[in-house]
Amino acid sequence: MAWHLSILVMATTCLMLFPVSKQSSKIELLQQLRKQLEYPRQLDAWGSPSSDPCYTQPTAVLAVTCEGNAITELKIIGDRITKPPKFSGYSVPNVTLSESFILDSFVTTLARLTTLRVVILVSLGIWGPLPDKLHRLSSLEVLDLSSNFLYGLIPPKLSVMSKLHTVTLDGNYFNGSVPDWLDSFSNLTVLRLQSNRLMGSIPASIAKATMLTELALAGNSISGDVPNLGNLSKLEMLDFRDNELDGELPEMPTAVVTILLSKNSLKGEIPEQFGQLNQLQHIDLSFNFLVGSPPVKLFALPNISYLNLAANMLSGSLSSSLTCSSTLGFVDLSTNRLTGDLPSCLNGNLNNKVVKFEGNCFKVDPAHQHEGKYCQQSHKWRGSSKDVGFVVTVVCILFIVLVVFLVLMVSNKRSCQEVLSKQLFLQKHTQDNSTTGMSSELLVNARCVPQAVKLGTHIQPSHRMFSLEELKEATKIFERSAFLGEGAIGKLYKGKLENGTLIAIRCLALHQRYSIRNLKLRLDLLGKLRHPNLVCLLGHCIDSTIDESSVKRVFLVYEYMPGGTLASYLYASSPEKTLKWCHRLQVLIAIAKAVHFLHTGIVPGSLYNRLKTSSILLDEHLSAKLSDYGLSIITEEIYKHEVIGEGKRYLQNNAAETENSEDDVYSFGCIILEVLMGSKLHEKGDPSVLKDLGTKAKMNGTI
Repeated sequence: MAWHLSILVMATTCLMLFPVSKQSSKIELLQQLRKQLEYPRQLDAWGSPSSDPCYTQPTAVLAVTCEGNAITELKIIGDRITKPPKFSGYSVPNVTLSESFILDSFVTTLARLTTLRVVILVSLGIWGPLPDKLHRLSSLEVLDLSSNFLYGLIPPKLSVMSKLHTVTLDGNYFNGSVPDWLDSFSNLTVLRLQSNRLMGSIPASIAKATMLTELALAGNSISGDVPNLGNLSKLEMLDFRDNELDGELPEMPTAVVTILLSKNSLKGEIPEQFGQLNQLQHIDLSFNFLVGSPPVKLFALPNISYLNLAANMLSGSLSSSLTCSSTLGFVDLSTNRLTGDLPSCLNGNLNNKVVKFEGNCFKVDPAHQHEGKYCQQSHKWRGSSKDVGFVVTVVCILFIVLVVFLVLMVSNKRSCQEVLSKQLFLQKHTQDNSTTGMSSELLVNARCVPQAVKLGTHIQPSHRMFSLEELKEATKIFERSAFLGEGAIGKLYKGKLENGTLIAIRCLALHQRYSIRNLKLRLDLLGKLRHPNLVCLLGHCIDSTIDESSVKRVFLVYEYMPGGTLASYLYASSPEKTLKWCHRLQVLIAIAKAVHFLHTGIVPGSLYNRLKTSSILLDEHLSAKLSDYGLSIITEEIYKHEVIGEGKRYLQNNAAETENSEDDVYSFGCIILEVLMGSKLHEKGDPSVLKDLGTKAKMNGTI
C-alpha cells in the first residue's frame, strides 16, 4: 500500500511541476527578448525576473495576452520614431538599436514562442535584413513591424504562413520589387508596405489575393501600370499615393470605399465605371496627367464625400445638369483645363461644401481663371497638324540616331577585334616566354593541377596575418565613412594601410564552435588561391576570445578595386559608364577563367562561389575580377564538416559536388543574360524578370 502511495505522490508532483517549468521557460524567453531590445522603458514592468508578464496590466504601448501557459499576443510600441536623413543599413547611435544587436538572434528567440498569433513590434529601432526564419511562427495571424529600420527583400517564406491575415511593414527600408507571391496567402486581408524603397511594377498576381480588404503601397518608387483589381471583390481601401505609376486607370472593385492614387504619373481618362462605385466615399486622383472630362456620375455617388481631381490635364466642360450627392463635402478641380460654366451644385460653398476650381478657364471668378485660349491650346495641340509635325520630327531624330548607332557598331567591332588580337598575342607571348609569377611551393601547398601553373606574369603579394589594431587604424575604427555595404556574407569596409595601399575588409561573424586551429587551416587554403581574375586576398585577422578557444569574428583583407561592380555599369544611368560590347566580352571571358580555375585548378575544387554581377569587380582599366569566392570554405562548409562524422564526409562532398557545380554554371548563365539584356530588364523596374528568364532557360535545358 505504501508503494502505491509513493507512486501517486510522485506522479502528482510531476504534474504540478510541468506547468511551472513551461511558465518559467515562457518568462525566460520574454526576459531574453527584453535584453535583446536593450531594455526599452516600455518593458520596465518586466523589471523583476520573477514577474509574470501575462499578469501585467495592458497599456497603449505594451500588451501580453496569454491563454493558459501559452503567449498568444505580444505588443510593444516604442518611441524610436526619428528617421535619419540617410540610412545605409548600419546602426545609427541614439536612433536604432546598437551595433551589437543581431536581428537573426532576436527572431530566433521570438520564434520559440510558437503559440504567438499577434506580433506588434513598432518603433523599437530594430535594424537589419528580416530573416526567413520568421515563418517558424506558424500560428501567426497579425504581423506589424512598422517604423523600424528593416531593409533588404521581404522574406519569401512569409508566403507559407497560412494563418497570416494582416501584414504591416510601413516605414522601413525594404527594397527590391513588390512580392510576386502574395496570391499564395489564402487569408491575407490587410497588406501595408508604405514608405519603403520598393521599386519595379505591381505584380499582376496581386489580383489573385481575393481576400484583401486593404492594400497600401504608398510612398515607394513603384512604376508601371496599375493591374486590374476587379477580382478583389472585398477590397475597401486602395492607397498607391506618391509613387511613379504611369499607366492608365483600371476599373476598380465595386466594394471599394477609398481610392488614393495622387502624386503619380497616371494618364488617360477617368473610366466611366468609377461612376458606378456606389460604396465609394473618398477618392484622390490629384497630381497626375489625366485627361478628358470627369464622369458626371462621379459627383452623384450616394456615399461620396471627398473628390480631389486637382493638378491634372482634365479638359472640356462640365454638364449643366450635373448633380452632386448630398454627402459630398469637398471637391477640388483646380489647376486643370476645364472650360464653360460651373454647374450650380458646385457654384458656391453651399451646404458647407468646399469647392476649389481656380486655375481653369471657367467663366466664373475670372480673377482666378486663365483665359479661354490657355485651355484650348493643349486641346488643339493633341488634334492639330502640330501633332503630325511632332511625330515627323521624332521619326527623323530616331532615324539619325539609328544611323549613328550603326556607324558606332562597325567602329566598335573593329576596335574589339584589335583589342582581342593584341590580348591573344600578349597571352601567347606570356605563356611562351615568361615564368608563372608564382612559387612552386605555393602551387604545391594549394594542390593545384598542372594547368594552373600557366597563370601569366601577375605577381601578387603573399597572404599574411593582420592585427585588429592595423585594421582599426586603416578604417579609422570602422567609422561610418569607411562602410561600403552589407550583404548575406558580412559587412564590407574600405581602408588604407600605413604604406598607402587601399584595401577592402570583409567582416564575418562566425559561430563560437569554430576552433582557431580549424579556421586557420581553412584561411591558409583560401589565401593560397591566386589567379589574375580573382580579387587578391591579402590576408586575414582573427578576432577570438581571451583564452583563444573559439572565434568571434574573422576579417578578410582584399585588394581594393576602384572601378566598382559590374552591376553598377550595367545599370548606370550615365552614358559614360556604359560598357562597350568588347569590354563586356572581356569581362565574361575573365570570369569564365576564374570559375574554371576554382572548379578544376585546385583540389578539392571550390564549387559554390556566389556568382552575381555585384560580386564581379572592375579595376581602373575595366579588367574584371571575381570577389567573394571560396567563402564556403570558412562559412557553411566548416559547420557541415564539424558536425558530420569522418566516415560520411567523403560521401557528402561527392553528393553535393554536382549540385554545387551546376549552381555556379547556372549563375554564370544568368550573368551572361544580365550582361546582354540587364540594362533593359532593369529599366522595366522588375529585377525578378531576369531570375524568371533564367529559370525558364534552365527548365528548357538551354543553360
